[in-house]
Amino acid sequence: MPRPIGAPSGGDLPPQDEVGPTALRILLGARLRRLRQDLDITREDAGKHIRGSHAKISRLERGQVASKHRDLADLLTLYHVLDEGTRTEYFELARKANAPGWWHQYSDVLEEWFELHIGLEEAASLIRTYEVQFLPGLLQTEEYAYAVSRLGYPNASPRKIDRLVDLRMRRQQLLHRAGGPKLWAVVDEAVLRRPFGGEAVMRAQLEHLLEVGELPHVTLQIAPFEVSAAAAGSPITILRFHEPTLPDKVYLEHLTSAVYLDRQAEIDQYSMIMTRLQAQAYTPEQSAAFLRDQLG
Repeated sequence: MPRPIGAPSGGDLPPQDEVGPTALRILLGARLRRLRQDLDITREDAGKHIRGSHAKISRLERGQVASKHRDLADLLTLYHVLDEGTRTEYFELARKANAPGWWHQYSDVLEEWFELHIGLEEAASLIRTYEVQFLPGLLQTEEYAYAVSRLGYPNASPRKIDRLVDLRMRRQQLLHRAGGPKLWAVVDEAVLRRPFGGEAVMRAQLEHLLEVGELPHVTLQIAPFEVSAAAAGSPITILRFHEPTLPDKVYLEHLTSAVYLDRQAEIDQYSMIMTRLQAQAYTPEQSAAFLRDQLG
């Protein structure tokens, strides 16, 4: 018996109880985009059908916003998904995708543009990141996190700083979670020569890097000045997911905002930069020796 129109193919959905709401939202968006493209319906026409714009459809298909039941029902009808069983699958997927993640408890201090990134971290199978100013948040000690948070939010109340640091420490739990993502971090040499928080804080931070670098799913490399200067001038994070239907995401963070890229040409460009950095940076063994030398 043929599958109903719009029904997921085998292996399309991951085990949803093991996947965070952000990944499910992205998966739902990818399936809706595929339905629309199969019928040659433009984003503009789809947007008008749900009383919105092409930008609304774009955000929905990229998984950047939650889907409303009425909008999803209207889109499924437009895309000829009329089988009740199949529609129920979509509605159930949307319900789980709209559930709040653990990070919502930090909504009082969490920037909207960063919320998506935390969800992507939770869903990732591999996180590749390059940092030029600060250490990656997933590798910071609590004292280092306090130092850089006070620098980034000089007028913030002590409570806000406490909450920001608590959020950062909570994020790090995924590095110790069964089935958590692999982390491959390349850090610019200059980052390790900036004594954020003072000598004692940096010493503890360097010791922590040596310790976490021993974890089997963490790879840490130091990019010396001559490598990083020629490779990239700003932080880059590339996230890959267990579910093959989910595209990689490139995350570019700025001072007060962030950009998320998922077009294949963009992914290829930044993947090439990251691969070059990984090839030319110190090996993990050389990087550990560099850290020990810094410790004296």
